[in-house]
Amino acid sequence: MVSGVEAQGSPPALSTPQTQQDAGDTKKQEQLPGAAKDATQGQTLRPTQPTVATQPDLQNSKTFLPFVYGPLGQPGMKAEGSGGQPTTYLLSATPATTQWGWFDNAEPPVLRIRSGDTVVMETMMHSHNQLVPGITIEQVKKTRTDYPGRGPHSLTGPIYVEEAEPGDVLRVRINKVVPRAYGMNFNIPGMFGQFPKEFPEGQIKFFYLDLEKMQTEFAPGIVIPLKPFPGTLGVARAEPGRYSSVPPGRFAGNLDIREMGEGATLYVPVFVKGALLWSGDSHAVQGNGEVNLTALETAYKELNLTIDVLKGQQLEWPRIETQTDWITIGYDEDLNRALDLLKAETTKFLIEQRNVPREQAQQAMLDGWNCPISEVVNIVKGTYCMIPKAANAARPAPLPTQETAEAFVTVDRNAHLGKAMDGASMAMINALVEKKGLSRLDAYGLVSMTMDCRIAPHSEGDKVVHCMVPKSLWTK
Repeated sequence: MVSGVEAQGSPPALSTPQTQQDAGDTKKQEQLPGAAKDATQGQTLRPTQPTVATQPDLQNSKTFLPFVYGPLGQPGMKAEGSGGQPTTYLLSATPATTQWGWFDNAEPPVLRIRSGDTVVMETMMHSHNQLVPGITIEQVKKTRTDYPGRGPHSLTGPIYVEEAEPGDVLRVRINKVVPRAYGMNFNIPGMFGQFPKEFPEGQIKFFYLDLEKMQTEFAPGIVIPLKPFPGTLGVARAEPGRYSSVPPGRFAGNLDIREMGEGATLYVPVFVKGALLWSGDSHAVQGNGEVNLTALETAYKELNLTIDVLKGQQLEWPRIETQTDWITIGYDEDLNRALDLLKAETTKFLIEQRNVPREQAQQAMLDGWNCPISEVVNIVKGTYCMIPKAANAARPAPLPTQETAEAFVTVDRNAHLGKAMDGASMAMINALVEKKGLSRLDAYGLVSMTMDCRIAPHSEGDKVVHCMVPKSLWTK
């Protein structure tokens, strides 16, 4: 499908009867009396009216500009200078190399590589690159309501790794991340997000990403540092069939863990031969929680990955390694169960890493507890814990219980972790409206991109959530 913008920019040789008619209508409009006055007067009596692009009939090639669909030739993806092993491949994002909103372990691979190879891939904006500056929130809503059963994400892949077999572990090192120069955040009216009933209005905002300063301006005097990472990076699940890209799982996928940026490594269990690796849902920055459904959404000019197969290693759930920490995860539709899974995975990791009995591992988990909530909007909700690599690492400072010189702080407690998260995050939205004069929709978007919500150390009883927004965002 070709957008109206692309059609208007097409060369004359690719014109269609519809574009010829549009050109004729435009010429007649220009000839109407009073359509314009001398430019020196600085005004027009009849402004040019916007045109609505005719929707293509995909059964009739005369109504749309043709596109040659793949598969693309693998030899052409091999980067020059990659004569030996390992090899570097270039994987562009086109309709031939992407899927909109689903995973399927029967999807033919767009690229085949060997363990140790590097893939330099591109990603698209959501909905096969339709969510770009200029789209309205009403149009965004239609990409969801008119295409049920699929997620919004455009996923580049799948990549087939020759040595990968079920039971192996795929190690994916994120070498480099280069976003496009723009991003967006939106709230679909009355749908999705953590508070659809409280926010029946919709809003969409577009941002210039200053990649030299690695920041973006949310509004005058509010500047957000950028920290890009792939929101979705995962392998094919074991079950056959087509599944929405929204819920994450043991196959990783839409984890939305903001620590998984440049320099981080994802370890994920393999469920089908070849593993089948995808990435999309590319973020420029995201808050822990992602409460309005969206981070600062962008696409990547370069996502540089080195992919290895680890034989003889098994994982129940994905793990992540950064330069300073190991990260364990717990994901479930119920945040209480997600927390239980997180504690079990963290205890298991500490037993393996430190060769200590369970009781000692559980105490070490509580002593070094540093466990955020990654997201609460993807049907399957996420938690994770960061475990320092350094044996002599200092214990994390206690979570603040009230506003500090560095951050706005809200806290809530409840027997159910999900309700505590709802209470703390809504309190933060209200605090920014009251203390900083933001509109409710702006506060909703800002916290989704910048808020840091963390779980207090927990062994039993009520769960406590602390949410923080740094005051350094406000530059004046």
